[in-house]
Amino acid sequence: MTSVTFTLVALDCPDPAALAEFYQGVLGGGISRESEEWWELREPGGTRIAFQLAPGHRAPDWPRADANSQQAHLDFDVTDMEAAQEKVLALGATALDLDDQGGKRGFRVYADPAGHPFCLCRAADRP
Repeated sequence: MTSVTFTLVALDCPDPAALAEFYQGVLGGGISRESEEWWELREPGGTRIAFQLAPGHRAPDWPRADANSQQAHLDFDVTDMEAAQEKVLALGATALDLDDQGGKRGFRVYADPAGHPFCLCRAADRP
């Protein structure tokens, strides 16, 4: 059987350096520039997120199911939802859906500065 290992997730964006810095502010870690078109963030746990220049990038619309739908999103487990929310908003995220139904729904939805949706998920709600 062939072994398969997850390597990274790449996000199209209009400004790879700026988006790499946003996610570095959220997750920590180190940024490397492969070229003007490709930047990578290696977070402290070893996971990598790449940011690829996409001229004419159009942010996805959330939560739509048509041709400009979200296509993908990232989830981040947090132990303190309020502190994590304050941090991502201060870094430039946009709130998309903060109704966690009084804590019954374990996540809130945001968009990064390039418009990609991501969720802050209450770590205690994960199996």
